[in-house]
Amino acid sequence: MFLSVLSAADPTEEPTAPTLQDAQESANNAASWVEQNWSTWLSIGLRVLLILVIAGVLRFVIRRSITKLIDRMNRTAQAVDGTAFGGLLVNVERRRQRSQAIGSVLRSVASFLIMGTAALMILGTFQINLAPLLASAGVAGVAIGFGARNLVTDFLSGVFMILEDQYGVGDTVDAGVASGEVIEVGLRVTKLRGDNGEIWYVRNGEVKRIGNLSQGWATAGVDVTVRPDEDLDRVKAILAEVGEAMSKDEPWNERLWGPIEVLGLDSVFLDSMVVRVSAKTMPGKALSVERELRWRIKRAFDAASIRLVGGLPAQPEESPAADPTAGMAAPSAYANTGSPQAQAASPIAPVAPATPVVPTNVTK
Repeated sequence: MFLSVLSAADPTEEPTAPTLQDAQESANNAASWVEQNWSTWLSIGLRVLLILVIAGVLRFVIRRSITKLIDRMNRTAQAVDGTAFGGLLVNVERRRQRSQAIGSVLRSVASFLIMGTAALMILGTFQINLAPLLASAGVAGVAIGFGARNLVTDFLSGVFMILEDQYGVGDTVDAGVASGEVIEVGLRVTKLRGDNGEIWYVRNGEVKRIGNLSQGWATAGVDVTVRPDEDLDRVKAILAEVGEAMSKDEPWNERLWGPIEVLGLDSVFLDSMVVRVSAKTMPGKALSVERELRWRIKRAFDAASIRLVGGLPAQPEESPAADPTAGMAAPSAYANTGSPQAQAASPIAPVAPATPVVPTNVTK
């Protein structure tokens, strides 16, 4: 038996060619395998196709609904912008960028959720174990979260900032790290133009506080400094006339949201006193109102011969002539060398030593 096995396993033996019967048997086996599994393949294919169709239709409907909602928000902003009151509160560019950012975020989130769910369902249709895949995705997500935590923080801060409408394009804000006018709002970075024209790129995650100077209303305040001997009733009457006249002129009647009020005497000093004038204005227009109010107050005071005091302390109008001898000292007795005081104060001259006398007549 051992020799027969060796002879059967002899490598020198030539392989036999497949016969027609063998080929027919193989074809029958393949056909039977296909016949047994074609229903399963068809079921899997139809299920995958149904999942893709439902996901595509759902994604299209949701994205279209979000787009229509954003367009409606833009049309509302444009309609309100034509009114007198709405134009003060609503900035079309700001609303447009805010709505576009919100729409982009919502569309991206909807597409990610729908297509991600569809991909998991397709993998489950092929009977693939999703537990290792989900575990690996969780670990990768945690690693990416630790590595890109600043990016995630900036993104989430930008999303909530846009949704809460903390500020927008055209607003003047103080972000702590920088201040200026908002020229672009993004999900990660906000661009500000400073007072000197510089552009600040502020990461949304770095913003801890926001001071928006363009929402609601602003306050224009002017301090009028006059001499302490001026008549306060007269000063108040002139300031009231200036405020009333300015409230009726164009375009200040639209920028002023309330009457210009004389709040009263703010402080009193020895050489001046300060009268406070205030008014509620349109957001972002307080500086221009203050400049125009100062201009009108100065012209009105010049016409009424009221002097304004500012900068250096006020000097008296007339000062007595200075005595040229006030800085000279009184004559001293020590200036005269012959006076007893000068002689008493002069040092005593040293006494010269005596010369020894040698006798001439010496008897030896």
